[in-house]
Parts: sequence; structure tokens; C-alpha cells
Amino acid sequence: MIKRSKNEKAGLPRRKAGAILILVLVFGSIFVLLMTGLFGFILTQYRHTLQKAAWEQSLHIAEAGINYYRWCLNHEMEESCSLEMDYYDTSGNPLGGFSLTDSSTESCGQTVQREITSIGRTDAYPEAQRAIKILYARTSIAKYSYILNSNVWVGDDHEIRGSYHSNGGIRMDGENQSVVSSASPNGEWICTSSFGCSSCPVDDGCWIDGSDCKCPGVFTTTNNAKPDLFEYPVPSFNFEGITVDLARMKTAAQTGGGVYLEPSINKNPSGKGYHLKFKNNGTFEVWIITGLSPTYAYSLEEGWHYDYFTISREHLYNTYSIPSACSAIFVEDNLWPEGVVKGKVVTASADLLDSNKDTDIVLAGNINYSVKDGSDGLTLLSQRNVLIGPQSPDRMELRGIFVAQKGRFSRNHYWWNFREKLEIYGSIISNGRVGTKWISGSTVVSGYRERESYFDANLVYNPPPFTPFIDEDFKLLRWQEI
Repeated sequence: MIKRSKNEKAGLPRRKAGAILILVLVFGSIFVLLMTGLFGFILTQYRHTLQKAAWEQSLHIAEAGINYYRWCLNHEMEESCSLEMDYYDTSGNPLGGFSLTDSSTESCGQTVQREITSIGRTDAYPEAQRAIKILYARTSIAKYSYILNSNVWVGDDHEIRGSYHSNGGIRMDGENQSVVSSASPNGEWICTSSFGCSSCPVDDGCWIDGSDCKCPGVFTTTNNAKPDLFEYPVPSFNFEGITVDLARMKTAAQTGGGVYLEPSINKNPSGKGYHLKFKNNGTFEVWIITGLSPTYAYSLEEGWHYDYFTISREHLYNTYSIPSACSAIFVEDNLWPEGVVKGKVVTASADLLDSNKDTDIVLAGNINYSVKDGSDGLTLLSQRNVLIGPQSPDRMELRGIFVAQKGRFSRNHYWWNFREKLEIYGSIISNGRVGTKWISGSTVVSGYRERESYFDANLVYNPPPFTPFIDEDFKLLRWQEI
């Protein structure tokens, strides 16, 4: 006798019940697989999100390392600052750490530039590291075409491509391509006849105050200038702060690998100074001057007098290579430099043996660089004046940073001594009034008829050693992830 199952009794054949079970198993397996895959995907994405967050945190930690080292650098604490440090979150919990490496561009014991590499990591994902490289440097006086400590009149023939600043008033009749700023008190100054104000230019913003002709801190009487780039009054430039410690430079030249030249009279009883001729092979000749011819001259400081700037006799003393460890040349005498400079060189003229004597630098010939890509540079530091001599070239080219610490950068008035064009690529830092062309009334009576000045961007952050800085703090020049 055959018995029926309950399913059969309920009207479900045995075959159909087995099929349903199979479908349940199949779809259940598919569901499990889908859920497993979904949870795996979610877990993978979660891990990826954590890794990505750690990757971003590593960059922030690396930047924290850069900021930390910059603080050490600006506080001159590099030696005591650790190159490996842990990093904590705002709650004080450990998050990761950074490691630092640095390399410096140094000369004469001075740091010119500092390159820092910082690698950041998190504790959770130490393999997700980020590395950044930073270049820090200080801003030198080469940022300006001119920094002056007196009133000045820029002639209508002069083209200036670079920032121009004076602690006094400025009559800007030339062409300016950048900011012209004056720190004259209350944004005004007294313009006298030596600045062309024998007749007060009231139509150009000046006014008569009693017997004085007062003018704005910066003004112009021509259409050459760009008044929208005039700024006054601005804070006074600390001229004393940019002067060089000549004693320190002398020590570097004597004992730090530079070149020191004692007073020429110690080498020759007829010595009157040194003539340096730079060569494009990285050497320079030192000539001892034994004879100078007089030229009748006039300056505001001395009136009519005789300048002894023209070399009539000299003899070769020695030939030197520009030192690589400390490219500093210190001359304890008056100096006549010229030629083609190779490398970054600083040359100073100062008498630190006799407190009653100041020396001058006389520019009698062209000064150029062997290349114009920033590899070469010259800073000339004079204890008193930097003066262009009466026998200067008809078309003169000067490259470098020229600093007249106590005196002025100028060319004295030599009667009917005319020159065609003066081109300056670099910076003029002058305590006194600058002038390279003389005018009587409206007539040019001597000097350079055309003048152009360009600042040298290559020297702003990478100047020769001992070049003064306008800001002691190191600034960020380049940021890159590596």
C-alpha cells in the first residue's frame, strides 16, 4: 500500500517542493555573495578613505616640520633644533611625525639660502608619506634700484626699471616703471633751486610757504613719470641698518679665505690706492697706483676743487683667483675697480686703521659679468663715496650693487665734460644725493646725457656675501612636493 506525504496531501507534488528548496539555496547563496561583496567594498572604501585622510595629514605634518625649521632659522637656533620630531593633534594625542634634512648655500660663514626637505607621516599609515622641499632666503637690498638717504631730483632723461626709495623728497621727472616711495616727514619737503625749484612749480602740486617752496613727497613736472606709482609718506628706511660691518668683512678677508690688501703705501712709498682689473676667467689683477692726474671739479659738498681720479702711473702687484670659500676682497685704501666679474664677489674699500680717514671707490671703466644667468654678481662697498671718474667711457655699463655708506654715488661736475649714455644693472645705495648729470639753468653742462637703471632680480635673494639685507627673516621662495 502506497502512502502519501503531507505535501502531496496538501496538493504539492514532491518535485515542486525540491525545486523551491533549490531556489532558496541558490538565491540565498547569491544574497550572501552580494552582501559579502558589498561589505568588502564598503570596508575597502573605508580603508581607502582612512589612507587618503592619512595621506593628507602627512602633507600637513610635513608642512608643520617646515614651519618649525623656519622658526629655528629665523631665531638662529638651527644647531639646537631636532631634525626628527613627533606630531600631536590638538588634544595632545600622537598623530605622526616628521623628519627634516637641509642644505645651505653659504659664503664667508654667512647663510645666503637654505633648502629644506620635510617628510611627514602618520602613525596609522606610516607608509603614506609626503615629502616637500622648500627654498628659504632673505631679501637683499638688490630688490631696489635705488635706496637714498637724502632729497633727490631724477632728470627727465633717466629711465628707472625697479623700485626707487628715498628717505627725503623726490622730484621724479624721469620714467619710472615701478614704485617710487618717499619717507619725507608729513609727505612734504622743501624743494630748493638745486632741485630746479628756483621758480616754485605750483602747477605740479607744490605750494609757497613763506619763503619756501614746498612739494609733495614725490612729484613730477613732466609726462614721463607714472604718478599712480608714487607713494608717500611711507616708513623711513633704516639706512644705518643696511650698512655693512666692515670690520667683520676685513676679518673674513684676512683669516676666512678671502683677499686682504693693506694700504698701498706699505707696498710702495708712492702708493695712492689699488686698481683692480677683473677677468672673465675668475681671476683679478691688482695694480698699485703711483700717479694720479688732477681734474678741476665741482661738487655740492666740496665746491670747486681738484679730483685726483685719473691714473697716470701704476704697476702690476699680483694676480689672484677669486676665492671659492669666501669671495671677499677687502682693500684698506682707495679703490679703482673695473673688468668682467666671474662668480659672486664682494669688494670693500675702507680704512679701519685711521679713524680720521675715509676711502672712496672710483669707477673709471665698465664693470660687467661673464654670464647674465645669475651665476655672477658683484657688491662694491665704499666707506664713503662711489664716484664715476672724469675719464669714464662715453657709453658706460655698470653691473653690481654699489653702496656708498657715508657718502654718495655720483659723478662730479667737470666743465663741459660730456658723456653719451650710462647704463646701470643693479642697485645704488647712497647716503648722500645721487647725480651723474649737471644742469645750469636748463642747459646740460656735463655728465651723461642719457641714463638707464635696471634692478637685477638675480641678486635679490642670492647676492654676493656681506650684501646687506632689508629683512633679517628668511622668506619662502619655492615650494614643491617631491
